[in-house]
Amino acid sequence: MQGDNRLFDDLSRVATGAFSALAGVREEVEVRAREQFEKLLGRANLVTREEFDVVQAMAAKARAEQEVLADRLAALEARLAALSAPPESPPSKPVAARKRRAAPLGKDLPA
Repeated sequence: MQGDNRLFDDLSRVATGAFSALAGVREEVEVRAREQFEKLLGRANLVTREEFDVVQAMAAKARAEQEVLADRLAALEARLAALSAPPESPPSKPVAARKRRAAPLGKDLPA
């Protein structure tokens, strides 16, 4: 019986050592994988979140300014069109009034 206990103790020590070795291997693999991933990201030329947020804010501001300038341009073009339109002519007089003016003086008087 005592031989069986000794066998189980030895097996237990071997299993504990194997688990410790596997845990060490697992940690080593994780460290190496993390290093490789960081190298890959470094070569990918990615931006940080802060840089992205700054550029996004700049783009939003530029878009808003562009909309304001587009509105101003439309208003200026409308003013220019109104100023360069031909002036309206005064309303024309009735035909009878034009004929009276066209007749020479004295010819329409009774003789």
